[in-house]
Amino acid sequence: MSQNYPQKNDLSYILKQAFHYWSKTLVYQLMFSLIYLSVLITVWFLFAEHYGILNDYMRTVEMVNTGATYADAQKVLMANPNYITFSWIIIGTFIFLYPLNLGLLKMYRKLDLGEKLTVHDLFAGYLGVNFFIYISYYVFWFMIFLYMAPTVILAGVWIALTIFTAPLMFFMNKKIFETFRYNIRVWRNFFPAMLVGLALAAVFKYVGMLTIIGLPFTMAFPTAMIYALYTSLFKEHTEI
Repeated sequence: MSQNYPQKNDLSYILKQAFHYWSKTLVYQLMFSLIYLSVLITVWFLFAEHYGILNDYMRTVEMVNTGATYADAQKVLMANPNYITFSWIIIGTFIFLYPLNLGLLKMYRKLDLGEKLTVHDLFAGYLGVNFFIYISYYVFWFMIFLYMAPTVILAGVWIALTIFTAPLMFFMNKKIFETFRYNIRVWRNFFPAMLVGLALAAVFKYVGMLTIIGLPFTMAFPTAMIYALYTSLFKEHTEI
């Protein structure tokens, strides 16, 4: 892989491309968000009620509203013997839903190629061997993230180290550990563009989350930004 060094106006170009991918696939991104959220919420409520977590959760809300600390409220949930099992079920749901992101990447590539988009594209990450590859990757990614999350900083480093791993695996057939050096190189060479682009994507997503009704429209925008950065900062070719 060789890198395509951006010109001065490339940051504005990257942002423009990200919004282009987002706007041209808005219907499919809405489908992505509705599928993702409906599955996650259904699983959460189903097993929260089954394991008695829902009642405990309502108790914690009341505790926090009456002045209790978050730590004290969390102890109520942890006291439920089924809480760990419930947590792993939710984590498993996140892992199962991850391949949907690969469907968006495929759609963005088809836009670049001028090809027609179909609903079938959204499930590209679940087809054939892709399902096992990306489920395995996300299990690996999520387990490390869970261990690093309490430190915050290390969790951020892990996210940065793997920010392009999915597109590199999907489009260039790179191995997980092989992608790390490409991610490091991009951060070293294009830090301002990376930081601004990803920060804007995060803000755009969470503004939608705060408005609630806007979340289905902004939830997948970071994926569009990652693809825009990927196509702008890397040039794909056959390596010898």
